[in-house]
Amino acid sequence: MFEIEYKGANSVIISSKKASIVIDPKLSLVGLKDVSVKDAVELATESRFAINSEDAKLIIDGPGEYGVADFDIKGIAAQRHLDAETEPKLSTIYRIEGVDIRAAVIGNIYEKLTEDQLEEIGIVDVLVIPVGGSGYTLDATGAATVTRQIDPKIVVPVHYADDAIKYEVPQSDFETFSTELGMQVEEAPKLKLKNAAALPPALTIYKLARS
Repeated sequence: MFEIEYKGANSVIISSKKASIVIDPKLSLVGLKDVSVKDAVELATESRFAINSEDAKLIIDGPGEYGVADFDIKGIAAQRHLDAETEPKLSTIYRIEGVDIRAAVIGNIYEKLTEDQLEEIGIVDVLVIPVGGSGYTLDATGAATVTRQIDPKIVVPVHYADDAIKYEVPQSDFETFSTELGMQVEEAPKLKLKNAAALPPALTIYKLARS
């Protein structure tokens, strides 16, 4: 089983029967409770979204290759949305593979991936991507561009407008992205995939309930 649970902002939990990966757990930055990483892998797309908990099984906050239980994780350096090309790459894209499902998790990045980055990301089944915009992260147009570059079977939008979340700047709503991409939307409490055979035949947007 490959499962994705949405916690708010850019935070999701990716789980299999053997391990859990908590991505960007520091939700106190947006007025929510930090996500527990006890006995899980703590993974951050930027160091400021990490809590660096001693209870985590492993902390990952940058490029490299890592193996945990039945997950293979690859971190790929990326330019942040508003940083100049000459500045250090402070964001990390992650490719996470487990139970024959391949996922990519994207944080606050520039809206056009390089050929080298696309090659490192490779073939992806599920893409988790922020869509709220307003200069803070990818907007609907930029997120749609990156989605088309990566070409997954499922896209899970995150970091969009939510009355319970106190973002630093206002975020666009979910529908702005789904309209821009123009694909079918499925709503679910969580994304659950038994294996690759359970993937939809065409690109589908999943709107996951914040838990």
